[in-house]
Amino acid sequence: MAKQVIHLATAEWAEVLNCLVQKIQLPEKYRDHALTGNFRGYRDCHIKPDLVLVYKLHDDEIELHHLKTHSELFG
Repeated sequence: MAKQVIHLATAEWAEVLNCLVQKIQLPEKYRDHALTGNFRGYRDCHIKPDLVLVYKLHDDEIELHHLKTHSELFG
């Protein structure tokens, strides 16, 4: 199966990363929210309508866990 290439040189990606690094709340358009179940302790936000970033914030670092479509992540 061929891997899908995702181009991330976008204003949205830059804005999300900047907010996370600066510890600023993400704008509402990214639909940022805490996850539950197996992903408890993680958050996700929608960089594009069907491109989801799963991440975890720590005191001094950001763990970028997954960057996939919603269906790839959650079935």
